Amino acid sequence: MNNQEPRHQNWQNGGGTGHDGYVANGGYGTQVPPAPARTASHRGAWIGAGATLVAAVIGVVGTYLVNTNNDTKATPPAAAAQGPDSSKAPESQAPATTGESAPATPTATTSELTTPPATPPTTPPATPPTTAPAKPAGTVEWQGALAITYTDSKDLDSAPPVESEINAENDFSVYPFGDHMLQPEGDTKALVWKDASKVPAYADCAGVVDTLGTSTEMKLKTGLVVCARTNDGRLARLTVKELTGQASDATGVFDVVVWSR
Repeated sequence: MNNQEPRHQNWQNGGGTGHDGYVANGGYGTQVPPAPARTASHRGAWIGAGATLVAAVIGVVGTYLVNTNNDTKATPPAAAAQGPDSSKAPESQAPATTGESAPATPTATTSELTTPPATPPTTPPATPPTTAPAKPAGTVEWQGALAITYTDSKDLDSAPPVESEINAENDFSVYPFGDHMLQPEGDTKALVWKDASKVPAYADCAGVVDTLGTSTEMKLKTGLVVCARTNDGRLARLTVKELTGQASDATGVFDVVVWSR
């Protein structure tokens, strides 16, 4: 009984906490729950925050690994090395694939930058064909035996002399008129060399043919010498060697020399 008296007294005093956890309040006892432990509450908060942070890091790392695997699988190493079809196209022509580094661009060396390009050799202009130099006047262009007939005139400007298809280019013809006659043709001029003591040379014929020569026919005989100027202006000498035929077959054989102009 003595032990209960102090408790009763405290209730009466209107305050304080009893031994049984009751608070005096107007004479009635109200039970107050014990305060939660502060240390356990703070520890749970830190654990929750740490778990959230770890989950976020795992999510970021997982996303990065997935993207990296996708990039790696887009272009297998073998495909990047061989190109779209290594059996049909050479490696040098294979297109570049993702992940490959671009080929290094060649750079000019110091010698290439400082040395000027070699000048290509120039081809000299083609030299036009040159004509043969003219022979000095008095040079023999043709010499030999020549037959002239009534039906076979001769052009002494060709070498050897032949009948030209153009009548005006023929120089002499032979025809019978009782005797064998030598007929200068076209613009040809001729004269009989009368000095029997010498055979006229180029200068001898050149000195008389342009002043005394004519286009008149002349009677032929063996040994007769004739100086002439042809249609093309060449000097010629004809010496009668033989006369044959009495009609259309009349023929004179001459030793002929033709000089250049």
